Amino acid sequence: MADVVADANMDAVQRRLMFEDECILVDENDKVVGHESKYNCHLMEKIESLNLLHRAFSVFLFNSKYELLLQQRSATKVTFPLVWTNTCCSHPLYRESELIEENGLGVRNAAQRKLLDELGIPAEDVPVDQFTPLGRMLYKAPSDGKWGEHELDYLLFIVRDVKVNPNPDEVADIKYVNQEQLKELLRKADAGEEGLKLSPWFRLVVDNFLFKWWDPVEKGTIQEAADMKTIHKLT
Repeated sequence: MADVVADANMDAVQRRLMFEDECILVDENDKVVGHESKYNCHLMEKIESLNLLHRAFSVFLFNSKYELLLQQRSATKVTFPLVWTNTCCSHPLYRESELIEENGLGVRNAAQRKLLDELGIPAEDVPVDQFTPLGRMLYKAPSDGKWGEHELDYLLFIVRDVKVNPNPDEVADIKYVNQEQLKELLRKADAGEEGLKLSPWFRLVVDNFLFKWWDPVEKGTIQEAADMKTIHKLT
């Protein structure tokens, strides 16, 4: 309870999620080893002292014009507030439906849940069988002196035209971008223009995978690019 008092200035919604949500702890081979609160999983002190690594996902949703939906994280997010990132980034929870290993079904169930929570995208717009898991990456990224990420991240791609109604507790802004518009966004972030910042996990995907995967997305051959056997260690 001392932690709750100490973080009394935390947004009420974010505080509730931090203490109620139980993330899935995994080892570096993605084997489940336990569970821990979202709060502890994002404290750099705990990450470093206990080597806490949790399972996560990053959704890359394209419309029928093959533009990628980006979101700007809300100002009240505990980690990486107001940074621009991919469509949706979160964690499967330690619950039966999100622990299913087969074909990443648990992670895909979690992605469908969070697309509704964060962006108001109805479940019927993003059927779980339409997500293509393309790969996994392991990374560590401090957000500030206290908070950070240490995740084994599933990269999920989907092409759907969807209805979007962002939740202001989670999302400050959204935009669709084509490849050239994303490259301009990267240029501005690198130059420090307009105070624009990108999340570290999104930047890792952009620098290592995204542009070489974009063409198969447009050609409808994205399944051929999938590699779920390798865990890319990008820390």
